[in-house]
Amino acid sequence: MSVQTPPRLLDLAGTSLLRDEASAISAVEDLPTELFPPLFMEAFHGRHIETLKAMVQAWPFVRLPLGDLIDMPRVGPLQAVLEALDVLLAQKVRPRRCKLRVLDLRDTGQIFWSMWSGASTHGCSSSGMVPVAEHRSMTQEPLASLEVFIELCLKKRTLDNFLTYLIRWVEQRKVSIHLCCKKLKIVSMPMENIMTVLSMVQLDCIQEVQVNCTWHLSTLAMFAPLLGQMGNVQRLLLSPILVSAFEEQEQQHVVQITSQFLRLHHLRDLYMESPSFLEGCLDQMLRCLKTPLDNLSITNCRLTDSDLIHLSQCPNIRQLKGLDLSRVTLTDFSPVLLQVLLEQVAASLQELNLEQCGISDFQLESILPVLSHCSQLRTFSLCGNLLSMTIMEKLLCHTTGMPHLSDEFYPAPQESYSPHGALHLGRLAQLQDELIEIMRNLGCPRAIWISSSPCPHWGNKTFYQEEPFLYHCYISV
Repeated sequence: MSVQTPPRLLDLAGTSLLRDEASAISAVEDLPTELFPPLFMEAFHGRHIETLKAMVQAWPFVRLPLGDLIDMPRVGPLQAVLEALDVLLAQKVRPRRCKLRVLDLRDTGQIFWSMWSGASTHGCSSSGMVPVAEHRSMTQEPLASLEVFIELCLKKRTLDNFLTYLIRWVEQRKVSIHLCCKKLKIVSMPMENIMTVLSMVQLDCIQEVQVNCTWHLSTLAMFAPLLGQMGNVQRLLLSPILVSAFEEQEQQHVVQITSQFLRLHHLRDLYMESPSFLEGCLDQMLRCLKTPLDNLSITNCRLTDSDLIHLSQCPNIRQLKGLDLSRVTLTDFSPVLLQVLLEQVAASLQELNLEQCGISDFQLESILPVLSHCSQLRTFSLCGNLLSMTIMEKLLCHTTGMPHLSDEFYPAPQESYSPHGALHLGRLAQLQDELIEIMRNLGCPRAIWISSSPCPHWGNKTFYQEEPFLYHCYISV
Protein backbone atom coordinates (compact mmCIF):
# COMPACT_ATOMS: atom_id res chain seq x y z
CA MET A 1 0.00 0.00 0.00
CA SER A 2 1.41 3.41 -1.01
CA VAL A 3 1.93 6.06 1.63
CA GLN A 4 0.91 9.61 0.68
CA THR A 5 3.56 12.25 1.28
CA PRO A 6 2.30 15.06 3.55
CA PRO A 7 1.55 18.29 1.59
CA ARG A 8 4.03 20.31 3.66
CA LEU A 9 6.86 17.91 2.81
CA LEU A 10 5.90 18.16 -0.89
CA ASP A 11 6.17 21.95 -0.74
CA LEU A 12 9.54 21.79 1.01
CA ALA A 13 10.86 19.22 -1.45
CA GLY A 14 9.74 21.31 -4.43
CA THR A 15 11.16 24.55 -3.06
CA SER A 16 14.46 22.85 -2.26
CA LEU A 17 14.77 21.41 -5.76
CA LEU A 18 14.02 24.68 -7.51
CA ARG A 19 16.78 26.50 -5.64
CA ASP A 20 19.20 24.60 -7.85
CA GLU A 21 17.62 24.44 -11.31
CA ALA A 22 20.34 22.17 -12.69
CA SER A 23 19.63 19.64 -9.96
CA ALA A 24 15.91 19.92 -10.55
CA ILE A 25 16.32 19.20 -14.26
CA SER A 26 18.55 16.18 -13.65
CA ALA A 27 16.11 14.83 -11.04
CA VAL A 28 13.05 14.97 -13.30
CA GLU A 29 13.43 11.46 -14.72
CA ASP A 30 13.42 9.91 -11.24
CA LEU A 31 11.00 12.34 -9.59
CA PRO A 32 8.08 10.63 -7.80
CA THR A 33 4.84 11.10 -9.69
CA GLU A 34 3.20 12.84 -6.75
CA LEU A 35 5.88 15.54 -6.85
CA PHE A 36 5.27 16.48 -10.48
CA PRO A 37 2.13 18.66 -10.10
CA PRO A 38 3.25 20.72 -7.07
CA LEU A 39 6.76 21.16 -8.48
CA PHE A 40 5.31 22.11 -11.88
CA MET A 41 3.12 24.78 -10.26
CA GLU A 42 6.12 26.19 -8.39
CA ALA A 43 8.21 26.23 -11.55
CA PHE A 44 5.40 27.77 -13.61
CA HIS A 45 4.62 30.61 -11.22
CA GLY A 46 8.30 31.12 -10.40
CA ARG A 47 9.16 31.24 -14.12
CA HIS A 48 11.79 28.50 -13.86
CA ILE A 49 11.80 28.09 -17.63
CA GLU A 50 14.33 25.28 -18.08
CA THR A 51 12.77 23.20 -15.31
CA LEU A 52 9.37 23.64 -16.94
CA LYS A 53 10.71 22.36 -20.25
CA ALA A 54 12.26 19.32 -18.63
CA MET A 55 9.07 18.50 -16.72
CA VAL A 56 6.85 18.76 -19.80
CA GLN A 57 9.11 16.30 -21.64
CA ALA A 58 8.75 13.82 -18.76
CA TRP A 59 5.10 14.54 -17.86
CA PRO A 60 3.69 11.26 -16.44
CA PHE A 61 0.02 12.07 -17.15
CA VAL A 62 -2.03 11.90 -20.34
CA ARG A 63 -3.31 15.46 -19.85
CA LEU A 64 -1.57 18.69 -18.79
CA PRO A 65 -4.30 21.09 -17.56
CA LEU A 66 -2.55 24.40 -18.01
CA GLY A 67 -5.50 26.79 -18.29
CA ASP A 68 -5.85 27.50 -14.57
CA LEU A 69 -2.19 28.49 -14.32
CA ILE A 70 -1.90 30.83 -17.29
CA ASP A 71 -1.51 34.56 -16.69
CA MET A 72 -2.79 35.89 -20.01
CA PRO A 73 -0.55 38.97 -20.35
CA ARG A 74 2.57 36.91 -19.60
CA VAL A 75 3.28 34.30 -22.26
CA GLY A 76 6.77 33.38 -21.01
CA PRO A 77 5.86 30.17 -19.11
CA LEU A 78 3.43 29.16 -21.86
CA GLN A 79 6.15 29.71 -24.43
CA ALA A 80 8.44 27.40 -22.44
CA VAL A 81 5.78 24.67 -22.42
CA LEU A 82 5.23 24.98 -26.16
CA GLU A 83 8.97 24.86 -26.85
CA ALA A 84 9.19 21.66 -24.82
CA LEU A 85 6.35 20.21 -26.87
CA ASP A 86 8.28 21.08 -30.03
CA VAL A 87 11.12 18.93 -28.75
CA LEU A 88 8.74 16.05 -28.02
CA LEU A 89 7.11 16.29 -31.44
CA ALA A 90 10.50 16.20 -33.15
CA GLN A 91 11.77 13.11 -31.30
CA LYS A 92 11.58 9.70 -32.97
CA VAL A 93 11.49 7.95 -29.59
CA ARG A 94 9.36 9.36 -26.81
CA PRO A 95 11.02 9.81 -23.39
CA ARG A 96 10.49 6.90 -21.01
CA ARG A 97 8.13 8.67 -18.58
CA CYS A 98 6.21 10.97 -20.87
CA LYS A 99 2.54 10.05 -21.37
CA LEU A 100 1.39 13.48 -22.52
CA ARG A 101 -1.24 13.48 -25.26
CA VAL A 102 -3.45 16.45 -24.36
CA LEU A 103 -2.57 20.06 -23.51
CA ASP A 104 -5.65 21.59 -21.89
CA LEU A 105 -5.71 25.41 -21.89
CA ARG A 106 -9.25 25.62 -20.48
CA ASP A 107 -10.04 26.43 -16.85
CA THR A 108 -10.82 22.81 -16.06
CA GLY A 109 -7.91 21.66 -13.90
CA GLN A 110 -8.80 22.93 -10.42
CA ILE A 111 -9.48 19.46 -9.04
CA PHE A 112 -6.28 18.08 -10.53
CA TRP A 113 -3.99 20.75 -9.11
CA SER A 114 -5.68 20.89 -5.70
CA MET A 115 -5.62 17.11 -5.38
CA TRP A 116 -1.93 16.79 -6.11
CA SER A 117 -0.99 19.81 -4.01
CA GLY A 118 -2.74 18.26 -1.02
CA ALA A 119 -5.55 20.85 -0.94
CA SER A 120 -8.13 18.20 -1.75
CA THR A 121 -8.76 14.70 -0.50
CA HIS A 122 -10.68 13.64 -3.61
CA GLY A 123 -9.53 10.77 -5.74
CA CYS A 124 -8.35 11.23 -9.27
CA SER A 125 -10.45 13.50 -11.44
CA SER A 126 -12.77 12.25 -14.13
CA SER A 127 -11.02 14.17 -16.87
CA GLY A 128 -8.45 11.50 -17.65
CA MET A 129 -5.59 13.06 -15.73
CA VAL A 130 -4.37 9.81 -14.21
CA PRO A 131 -0.86 8.37 -14.38
CA VAL A 132 -0.74 5.73 -17.10
CA ALA A 133 1.06 2.48 -16.43
CA GLU A 134 4.21 2.22 -18.51
CA HIS A 135 4.18 -0.09 -21.50
CA ARG A 136 7.23 -0.61 -23.63
CA SER A 137 5.50 -0.20 -26.98
CA MET A 138 3.89 3.01 -25.74
CA THR A 139 7.07 4.52 -24.35
CA GLN A 140 8.94 3.86 -27.59
CA GLU A 141 6.18 5.35 -29.76
CA PRO A 142 6.89 8.94 -30.86
CA LEU A 143 4.46 11.76 -30.09
CA ALA A 144 3.01 12.02 -33.59
CA SER A 145 0.19 14.38 -32.68
CA LEU A 146 -1.06 16.41 -29.75
CA GLU A 147 -4.54 17.63 -28.88
CA VAL A 148 -4.72 21.19 -27.55
CA PHE A 149 -8.02 22.20 -25.93
CA ILE A 150 -8.91 25.86 -25.58
CA GLU A 151 -11.87 28.03 -24.60
CA LEU A 152 -12.56 30.55 -27.35
CA CYS A 153 -14.30 33.78 -26.38
CA LEU A 154 -13.66 36.23 -29.20
CA LYS A 155 -14.52 39.53 -27.53
CA LYS A 156 -11.91 42.00 -28.74
CA ARG A 157 -11.38 43.58 -32.11
CA THR A 158 -7.81 42.30 -32.12
CA LEU A 159 -6.29 39.07 -30.82
CA ASP A 160 -4.63 39.25 -27.40
CA ASN A 161 -1.00 38.23 -26.87
CA PHE A 162 -1.89 34.76 -25.65
CA LEU A 163 -4.17 33.88 -28.57
CA THR A 164 -1.86 35.48 -31.12
CA TYR A 165 1.10 33.45 -29.91
CA LEU A 166 -0.90 30.21 -29.73
CA ILE A 167 -2.42 30.62 -33.21
CA ARG A 168 1.00 31.26 -34.75
CA TRP A 169 2.42 28.22 -32.98
CA VAL A 170 -0.42 25.97 -34.18
CA GLU A 171 -0.26 27.36 -37.72
CA GLN A 172 3.36 26.29 -38.06
CA ARG A 173 2.55 22.76 -36.82
CA LYS A 174 -0.87 22.02 -38.33
CA VAL A 175 0.11 18.44 -39.20
CA SER A 176 0.91 17.45 -35.62
CA ILE A 177 -1.28 19.81 -33.54
CA HIS A 178 -5.06 19.42 -33.32
CA LEU A 179 -6.51 22.60 -31.81
CA CYS A 180 -9.86 21.68 -30.24
CA CYS A 181 -12.57 23.92 -28.84
CA LYS A 182 -15.79 22.64 -27.27
CA LYS A 183 -17.45 26.03 -26.80
CA LEU A 184 -17.11 29.00 -29.16
CA LYS A 185 -18.39 32.39 -28.02
CA ILE A 186 -18.24 35.43 -30.29
CA VAL A 187 -18.85 38.77 -28.59
CA SER A 188 -17.08 41.29 -30.80
CA MET A 189 -14.47 40.62 -33.46
CA PRO A 190 -14.15 41.42 -37.19
CA MET A 191 -15.08 38.48 -39.40
CA GLU A 192 -11.58 38.46 -40.92
CA ASN A 193 -10.03 37.77 -37.51
CA ILE A 194 -12.71 35.21 -36.65
CA MET A 195 -11.93 33.29 -39.83
CA THR A 196 -8.19 33.45 -39.08
CA VAL A 197 -8.69 31.92 -35.65
CA LEU A 198 -11.17 29.26 -36.78
CA SER A 199 -8.93 28.20 -39.67
CA MET A 200 -6.62 26.76 -37.00
CA VAL A 201 -9.38 24.97 -35.06
CA GLN A 202 -10.71 21.44 -35.58
CA LEU A 203 -14.23 22.68 -36.26
CA ASP A 204 -15.86 19.29 -35.76
CA CYS A 205 -14.79 19.44 -32.09
CA ILE A 206 -17.06 22.40 -31.37
CA GLN A 207 -20.24 21.47 -29.51
CA GLU A 208 -21.65 24.90 -28.59
CA VAL A 209 -21.70 28.16 -30.56
CA GLN A 210 -22.84 31.49 -29.12
CA VAL A 211 -22.94 34.60 -31.28
CA ASN A 212 -23.56 37.35 -28.74
CA CYS A 213 -23.20 40.32 -31.05
CA THR A 214 -25.41 41.93 -33.67
CA TRP A 215 -24.51 40.88 -37.20
CA HIS A 216 -25.84 41.89 -40.57
CA LEU A 217 -27.43 39.10 -42.58
CA SER A 218 -24.50 39.18 -45.01
CA THR A 219 -22.08 38.65 -42.10
CA LEU A 220 -24.01 35.61 -40.89
CA ALA A 221 -24.01 34.28 -44.47
CA MET A 222 -20.22 34.65 -44.52
CA PHE A 223 -19.98 32.70 -41.24
CA ALA A 224 -22.44 30.01 -42.35
CA PRO A 225 -19.95 27.74 -44.22
CA LEU A 226 -17.81 27.60 -41.07
CA LEU A 227 -20.90 26.69 -39.04
CA GLY A 228 -21.61 23.89 -41.50
CA GLN A 229 -18.21 22.36 -40.73
CA MET A 230 -19.10 22.20 -37.01
CA GLY A 231 -20.92 18.91 -37.47
CA ASN A 232 -20.97 18.08 -33.76
CA VAL A 233 -22.63 21.29 -32.61
CA GLN A 234 -25.38 20.54 -30.12
CA ARG A 235 -26.27 24.06 -29.00
CA LEU A 236 -26.51 27.12 -31.25
CA LEU A 237 -27.36 30.64 -30.08
CA LEU A 238 -27.67 33.54 -32.53
CA SER A 239 -28.21 37.12 -31.34
CA PRO A 240 -30.05 39.77 -33.41
CA ILE A 241 -29.44 39.66 -37.15
CA LEU A 242 -29.95 42.94 -38.99
CA VAL A 243 -31.57 42.88 -42.42
CA SER A 244 -31.02 45.94 -44.58
CA ALA A 245 -33.93 47.17 -46.66
CA PHE A 246 -31.47 47.55 -49.53
CA GLU A 247 -29.97 44.07 -49.23
CA GLU A 248 -30.59 42.76 -52.75
CA GLN A 249 -29.16 39.30 -52.02
CA GLU A 250 -31.32 38.72 -48.93
CA GLN A 251 -32.96 35.52 -50.20
CA GLN A 252 -29.63 34.17 -51.38
CA HIS A 253 -28.17 34.83 -47.93
CA VAL A 254 -31.11 33.02 -46.28
CA VAL A 255 -30.45 29.95 -48.43
CA GLN A 256 -26.72 30.08 -47.63
CA ILE A 257 -27.52 30.14 -43.91
CA THR A 258 -30.38 27.64 -43.64
CA SER A 259 -28.72 25.06 -45.91
CA GLN A 260 -25.90 24.65 -43.38
CA PHE A 261 -28.36 23.12 -40.90
CA LEU A 262 -28.33 20.04 -43.13
CA ARG A 263 -24.82 19.37 -41.83
CA LEU A 264 -25.61 19.76 -38.12
CA HIS A 265 -26.45 16.16 -37.29
CA HIS A 266 -26.28 16.60 -33.51
CA LEU A 267 -28.11 19.92 -32.99
CA ARG A 268 -30.39 19.74 -29.93
CA ASP A 269 -30.84 23.33 -28.73
CA LEU A 270 -31.51 26.24 -31.10
CA TYR A 271 -31.88 29.83 -29.83
CA MET A 272 -32.49 32.66 -32.31
CA GLU A 273 -33.10 36.22 -31.15
CA SER A 274 -34.70 38.60 -33.67
CA PRO A 275 -34.25 36.35 -36.73
CA SER A 276 -36.30 38.70 -38.89
CA PHE A 277 -34.84 37.13 -42.03
CA LEU A 278 -36.92 34.00 -41.36
CA GLU A 279 -40.28 35.80 -41.64
CA GLY A 280 -42.27 33.99 -44.30
CA CYS A 281 -39.54 31.42 -44.92
CA LEU A 282 -39.16 29.58 -41.61
CA ASP A 283 -39.89 26.35 -43.48
CA GLN A 284 -36.53 26.66 -45.28
CA MET A 285 -34.72 26.24 -41.99
CA LEU A 286 -37.12 23.65 -40.55
CA ARG A 287 -36.69 21.40 -43.61
CA CYS A 288 -32.94 21.39 -43.01
CA LEU A 289 -33.07 20.20 -39.40
CA LYS A 290 -31.58 16.71 -39.18
CA THR A 291 -32.33 15.76 -35.57
CA PRO A 292 -35.17 16.21 -33.05
CA LEU A 293 -34.69 19.39 -30.99
CA ASP A 294 -34.83 19.56 -27.20
CA ASN A 295 -35.16 23.35 -27.04
CA LEU A 296 -36.31 25.90 -29.61
CA SER A 297 -36.30 29.65 -29.03
CA ILE A 298 -37.44 32.08 -31.74
CA THR A 299 -37.93 35.48 -30.14
CA ASN A 300 -38.56 39.14 -30.89
CA CYS A 301 -39.58 38.84 -34.53
CA ARG A 302 -42.60 38.59 -36.79
CA LEU A 303 -43.83 35.27 -38.14
CA THR A 304 -46.53 34.56 -40.70
CA ASP A 305 -49.41 32.08 -40.58
CA SER A 306 -47.46 29.79 -42.89
CA ASP A 307 -44.46 29.95 -40.53
CA LEU A 308 -46.57 28.69 -37.61
CA ILE A 309 -48.15 26.02 -39.80
CA HIS A 310 -44.76 24.74 -40.91
CA LEU A 311 -43.49 24.87 -37.33
CA SER A 312 -46.36 22.68 -36.10
CA GLN A 313 -45.81 20.26 -39.00
CA CYS A 314 -42.07 19.90 -38.44
CA PRO A 315 -41.35 16.33 -37.19
CA ASN A 316 -38.21 17.49 -35.36
CA ILE A 317 -40.11 19.60 -32.80
CA ARG A 318 -42.28 16.79 -31.46
CA GLN A 319 -39.91 16.00 -28.62
CA LEU A 320 -39.40 19.61 -27.51
CA LYS A 321 -38.76 20.19 -23.82
CA GLY A 322 -38.51 23.98 -24.14
CA LEU A 323 -40.37 26.35 -26.48
CA ASP A 324 -39.81 30.12 -26.32
CA LEU A 325 -41.81 32.41 -28.62
CA SER A 326 -41.57 35.50 -26.43
CA ARG A 327 -42.07 38.83 -28.22
CA VAL A 328 -43.35 37.08 -31.35
CA THR A 329 -46.57 38.97 -32.11
CA LEU A 330 -49.44 36.48 -32.16
CA THR A 331 -52.34 38.96 -31.87
CA ASP A 332 -53.71 38.39 -35.37
CA PHE A 333 -53.13 34.63 -35.49
CA SER A 334 -55.96 32.14 -35.46
CA PRO A 335 -55.91 30.32 -32.12
CA VAL A 336 -56.18 27.08 -34.09
CA LEU A 337 -52.53 27.51 -35.14
CA LEU A 338 -51.45 27.70 -31.49
CA GLN A 339 -53.64 24.73 -30.60
CA VAL A 340 -52.08 22.54 -33.28
CA LEU A 341 -48.56 23.63 -32.32
CA LEU A 342 -49.11 22.81 -28.63
CA GLU A 343 -50.72 19.48 -29.51
CA GLN A 344 -47.51 18.45 -31.28
CA VAL A 345 -45.34 19.10 -28.21
CA ALA A 346 -47.80 18.36 -25.39
CA ALA A 347 -46.27 15.01 -24.44
CA SER A 348 -42.74 16.33 -23.81
CA LEU A 349 -42.96 20.10 -23.20
CA GLN A 350 -41.47 21.25 -19.87
CA GLU A 351 -41.01 25.01 -20.42
CA LEU A 352 -43.28 27.35 -22.39
CA ASN A 353 -42.60 31.07 -22.75
CA LEU A 354 -45.26 33.23 -24.43
CA GLU A 355 -44.26 36.58 -22.91
CA GLN A 356 -45.27 39.79 -24.71
CA CYS A 357 -46.92 37.96 -27.61
CA GLY A 358 -50.06 40.12 -27.67
CA ILE A 359 -52.20 37.10 -26.78
CA SER A 360 -55.87 37.96 -26.25
CA ASP A 361 -58.43 36.46 -23.89
CA PHE A 362 -60.06 34.66 -26.82
CA GLN A 363 -56.79 33.11 -28.00
CA LEU A 364 -55.79 31.98 -24.51
CA GLU A 365 -59.20 30.47 -23.80
CA SER A 366 -58.96 28.52 -27.04
CA ILE A 367 -55.66 26.89 -26.12
CA LEU A 368 -56.49 26.14 -22.46
CA PRO A 369 -57.73 22.56 -23.12
CA VAL A 370 -54.55 21.52 -24.95
CA LEU A 371 -52.42 23.43 -22.43
CA SER A 372 -53.87 21.32 -19.64
CA HIS A 373 -52.67 18.22 -21.51
CA CYS A 374 -49.02 19.33 -21.32
CA SER A 375 -48.49 16.94 -18.44
CA GLN A 376 -44.72 17.49 -18.20
CA LEU A 377 -44.95 21.30 -18.05
CA ARG A 378 -42.85 22.81 -15.25
CA THR A 379 -42.47 26.48 -16.23
CA PHE A 380 -45.07 28.65 -17.96
CA SER A 381 -44.91 32.40 -18.59
CA LEU A 382 -47.54 34.74 -20.03
CA CYS A 383 -46.10 38.01 -18.70
CA GLY A 384 -46.62 41.08 -20.83
CA ASN A 385 -49.96 39.99 -22.33
CA LEU A 386 -53.15 41.97 -21.66
CA LEU A 387 -55.46 39.47 -19.99
CA SER A 388 -58.63 39.95 -17.99
CA MET A 389 -59.40 38.65 -14.53
CA THR A 390 -62.03 36.36 -16.05
CA ILE A 391 -59.58 34.55 -18.31
CA MET A 392 -57.00 34.33 -15.54
CA GLU A 393 -59.53 32.49 -13.37
CA LYS A 394 -60.13 30.04 -16.22
CA LEU A 395 -56.37 29.67 -16.66
CA LEU A 396 -55.90 28.79 -12.99
CA CYS A 397 -58.71 26.25 -13.21
CA HIS A 398 -57.24 24.50 -16.25
CA THR A 399 -53.71 24.37 -14.85
CA THR A 400 -54.73 23.16 -11.39
CA GLY A 401 -53.49 19.65 -10.75
CA MET A 402 -50.79 19.66 -13.45
CA PRO A 403 -48.31 17.40 -11.63
CA HIS A 404 -45.02 19.13 -12.49
CA LEU A 405 -46.03 22.79 -12.92
CA SER A 406 -44.03 24.73 -10.33
CA ASP A 407 -43.14 28.10 -11.87
CA GLU A 408 -46.05 30.21 -13.17
CA PHE A 409 -45.52 33.78 -14.35
CA TYR A 410 -48.62 35.77 -15.22
CA PRO A 411 -49.39 39.43 -16.00
CA ALA A 412 -51.23 41.76 -13.65
CA PRO A 413 -54.91 41.54 -14.69
CA GLN A 414 -56.15 44.11 -17.17
CA GLU A 415 -58.44 45.52 -14.49
CA SER A 416 -55.35 46.63 -12.53
CA TYR A 417 -54.74 49.46 -15.01
CA SER A 418 -56.51 52.76 -15.61
CA PRO A 419 -57.78 53.62 -19.11
CA HIS A 420 -54.48 55.49 -19.57
CA GLY A 421 -52.34 52.50 -18.63
CA ALA A 422 -51.40 53.55 -15.09
CA LEU A 423 -51.17 50.72 -12.59
CA HIS A 424 -53.39 51.06 -9.49
CA LEU A 425 -51.61 49.27 -6.65
CA GLY A 426 -54.71 49.27 -4.49
CA ARG A 427 -56.78 47.66 -7.22
CA LEU A 428 -53.97 45.15 -7.86
CA ALA A 429 -54.00 44.21 -4.17
CA GLN A 430 -57.76 43.56 -4.35
CA LEU A 431 -57.36 41.38 -7.43
CA GLN A 432 -54.51 39.57 -5.75
CA ASP A 433 -56.82 38.65 -2.88
CA GLU A 434 -59.36 37.39 -5.39
CA LEU A 435 -56.73 35.22 -7.08
CA ILE A 436 -55.73 33.80 -3.71
CA GLU A 437 -59.37 32.97 -2.96
CA ILE A 438 -59.75 31.30 -6.36
CA MET A 439 -56.70 29.12 -5.74
CA ARG A 440 -57.91 28.29 -2.24
CA ASN A 441 -61.27 27.16 -3.63
CA LEU A 442 -59.49 25.00 -6.20
CA GLY A 443 -57.91 23.16 -3.28
CA CYS A 444 -54.44 22.76 -4.74
CA PRO A 445 -51.43 24.43 -3.06
CA ARG A 446 -49.39 26.43 -5.58
CA ALA A 447 -47.31 29.56 -6.08
CA ILE A 448 -47.76 32.08 -8.87
CA TRP A 449 -45.83 35.21 -9.75
CA ILE A 450 -47.76 38.27 -10.92
CA SER A 451 -45.79 40.87 -12.89
CA SER A 452 -47.01 44.27 -14.03
CA SER A 453 -44.02 45.20 -16.16
CA PRO A 454 -44.21 45.91 -18.96
CA CYS A 455 -47.80 46.96 -19.46
CA PRO A 456 -48.58 45.39 -22.87
CA HIS A 457 -51.11 48.08 -23.81
CA TRP A 458 -48.48 50.81 -23.47
CA GLY A 459 -45.38 49.09 -24.83
CA ASN A 460 -42.40 48.80 -22.50
CA LYS A 461 -43.38 51.72 -20.28
CA THR A 462 -43.49 50.98 -16.55
CA PHE A 463 -45.62 53.40 -14.57
CA TYR A 464 -44.53 53.13 -10.98
CA GLN A 465 -41.02 51.75 -10.58
CA GLU A 466 -38.05 50.60 -12.65
CA GLU A 467 -37.94 47.01 -11.44
CA PRO A 468 -40.79 44.61 -12.30
CA PHE A 469 -43.22 44.20 -9.43
CA LEU A 470 -43.35 40.56 -8.38
CA TYR A 471 -45.95 39.21 -6.01
CA HIS A 472 -45.66 35.75 -4.52
CA CYS A 473 -48.94 33.97 -3.81
CA TYR A 474 -48.28 30.95 -1.62
CA ILE A 475 -51.48 29.07 -0.91
CA SER A 476 -51.81 26.18 1.50
CA VAL A 477 -55.15 24.51 2.01
